[in-house]
Order: sequence, then structure tokens, then C-alpha cells
Amino acid sequence: MRVKTILPIAMMLLFGALILAPAPAIPAEAIKLTYANFPPATTFPCVQMEHWAKEVEKRTGGKVKVQTFPGGTLLPAKNILDGVISGLADIGNFAMSYQPGRFPVSEAVDLPLGFTSARVASLTLYDLIEKYKPKEFEKVKILTLFTCPPTNFMTKTPVKSLADLKGMELRVAGTSSEIVKRLGGIPVAMPQSETPEAIQKGVVKGMVSSMEILQDFKFAAYTPYATVANLSVVTFAVVMNREKWNSLPADVKKVLDDMRREQALWTGNYVDGHVTEALAWSKKNHDHKVFFLSSADSAAVKSLLQPMVDDYVKRVSEQGFPGSQIVADVMAMKKKNEQNK
Repeated sequence: MRVKTILPIAMMLLFGALILAPAPAIPAEAIKLTYANFPPATTFPCVQMEHWAKEVEKRTGGKVKVQTFPGGTLLPAKNILDGVISGLADIGNFAMSYQPGRFPVSEAVDLPLGFTSARVASLTLYDLIEKYKPKEFEKVKILTLFTCPPTNFMTKTPVKSLADLKGMELRVAGTSSEIVKRLGGIPVAMPQSETPEAIQKGVVKGMVSSMEILQDFKFAAYTPYATVANLSVVTFAVVMNREKWNSLPADVKKVLDDMRREQALWTGNYVDGHVTEALAWSKKNHDHKVFFLSSADSAAVKSLLQPMVDDYVKRVSEQGFPGSQIVADVMAMKKKNEQNK
């Protein structure tokens, strides 16, 4: 009889304990972000993307997972910003130089101002956008900014002086077209993928670009000579959909904010080092040769290209921007970042 009484009581106590016991913790589902990029996976804009994605996952303890889409597999180059704004991708990297007139403040960094490294140009771009906070970025959250290394001449025949450029057909993109024209060459716009065949057929005698492509796209096989002139850079922005940003927890936002300038610096340092590697690879595999313009020719280049700066100041000033001040800020930031090595 006693056993019969104790048994129901024990069962009731056990049942009560199960009710009161805390439920086992259910692991939170990872935050998944899509990241659209347009160049091939092996190029530096995508290398920086993969580095950033791994760092974000690491620093959030796996709370954030980033799915990357190189080579325009999610969005094509000219649609990336609008695609991010509309939510087709959570994050996107795009070249501001590819959309003339849409980014008047950052265009100052695209000017031929004599940047000698991607590190300095990337930090200057970041600092400039942080100061002016242009309205064209109001619908997105900027995650980082960076540039390519300075563009130079890569040619089939040697360019040892400015005179050698006269009448030379060169493949160009963006601001390089105006630069080549003002220096006496003949700019020819064409997709980069068509350039090797165009060089082989004599349609163009070379190109203007940053020199990591000598290895990345094997252009050293077609352009055995390079001439360092430090002409211009191409500016890039990595942005996030504003609604997606607003939905993130505070700790994740802090991780991403803390990485913004750091990523600009990392990318600049990485691609500068990669240019050095590409030149060494080109010399070893293709006996590639590099020339430098004389101080007199370098001064002439600066003088010939100054009207591009003047035209920029006039154009953006007419749009209501402080053109002269923007250029002055770029030069001051450039000097500061050159000194802070």
C-alpha cells in the first residue's frame, strides 16, 4: 500500500522537474549574406572579398556566413550598386570609375594626381568619402573603399620617352582615354578580354592598366615592355543594402564597422605586393622589361594632364560641390598617407 502511494508522488515530482527545467539552448541560425563582385575570382578585388568574408566569419565566431559571387555570376559590373539597393544582393563591390558623373566626390581620386601605390590611394579614397559622406551613398552602407594600383603603359615596343607615345594606339578604359589623348597617343576602347588578340593583330600596340594583370591575365606574353608613369587609379566601393544593415545585431555591426578602414589598408598592401610579384614573374617567364620616364618627361606629363584636374574642379563646382577644396583635400590626405607608412 505504501509503495502504491509513493510511486504517484515520485512521478509527479519528476514531471514537475521536467516542466521547470530550462529548455536546451537552440543554436541561433547563422546570418547569411550574399556578396556580388564582377572581376574574375583570381583578381585582387575578389581576393580582398574572400579575405573579408573569412575575417567576418572568424570575428563573429561563425555568426555571419558570407556567400561570394565573383565574375559577375550574381550581378553584372554596372548593375551592382543598383542591385544592392534593390536587395538582389546583400553586398556588392563595384568600380565607381565605370559610371562617370554618378560619383562626383570620389572622381577626384580617379584624376591623374601622381599616386604611386594602391595603399596610399585606397586610404586617401576612404578618408575623402568619410569626410564628405556623399549623398550618392545614402541608400547603402559603405563597408570599405579601395583602388587599383596606379596605371602605367604596357606595350609591344619600348616606350622610353614621352615622344615614343606619339600616335601609338593603346587600349584604354575610364579616365585613361583622356590621359592617352592628352599625352599624344590614340585611345582605343575595347573589352580587356579582346586586347591580346588586338595586340597580336596590330590593332593596338599596348594598353594602359595597373601592372598586376601582367601575371593575372598573362599580358606579359603580349606586352613585353612596361613604362612607369603613375597615371591614375580606379576607385572601388563595397556597399551593403541599407535594410540588411539595419537588421544586423549591434555586435555584428561593430565587427563590420571596425573592419572598414582596415580592409582598405589590407587591400592596398596586398595588391601593391602583388604588382611586385607580377613584375618578377613577368621578367622570369617573358624577359619583361620596365622603363621609367625621365624627370623632364614626368614633369611634362603632369603639365599636360593638369587641365583634367582643372576641368573636374569647374564641372563639379557648377554642380554645387567645392571642387577646389575636394582636390586640395585629396592632395593633403595623399601626403599624410604617404608619410604614415
